Amino acid sequence: MTVVLLVVFWAAIWPYLVGAFVLGGVAAGGWWLWRTDRLIKRGDRGWRHDEAVRAGHRSLSLAEVDAMTGTEFEDFVVDLCRRDGCSDVRRVGGSHDNGADVRGRLPDGRSMVIQCKRYTPKNKIPSREVRDLLGAKMHFKADVAIFVATTYFSAPAERFASDNEIIAVHRDHLGLWNSGASLLSLSAVNGLGQGDRRHWERWKKTYG
Repeated sequence: MTVVLLVVFWAAIWPYLVGAFVLGGVAAGGWWLWRTDRLIKRGDRGWRHDEAVRAGHRSLSLAEVDAMTGTEFEDFVVDLCRRDGCSDVRRVGGSHDNGADVRGRLPDGRSMVIQCKRYTPKNKIPSREVRDLLGAKMHFKADVAIFVATTYFSAPAERFASDNEIIAVHRDHLGLWNSGASLLSLSAVNGLGQGDRRHWERWKKTYG
């Protein structure tokens, strides 16, 4: 009698059991495909981000950099630093930044503090702003101070930076950095290369 009941019940319920197993398999397969798709997309986004950091947005022209907001320019500098192997790089700019927009460490381990100024090419960096960066270097007890600008430094500002071992990255050097030159290589030409006579003639014709 027991065997007969089992056969009868099995005959009645086996289609439902099979259906449940099939639905479960479909659901598990769908979940696996969804998770795989998410992981692939996440990996692709991460790869694209890493490539952008390594490239340092080198595809951007200086005209595009000029069109950035102040915050975007600071982020741009952060990406260039990371591309060059700097570590612990972060944007700290704000109303209470104590003269620093970006902080981090150079590839050789030295701590750095960076001031970023996105000015139009016809507005030069005055010496007082470079002096403020020197104060920030002392405040944060940083090993290296770097001033990155989309324009050029006034003669007093350039001299002050050179005398106080502040790396002054003017517009020409920013273009080189953006094109692949390393940040550390710019320190070797600090205070130099703000354009020769022909460069200044073109600059005056364009912006004068």
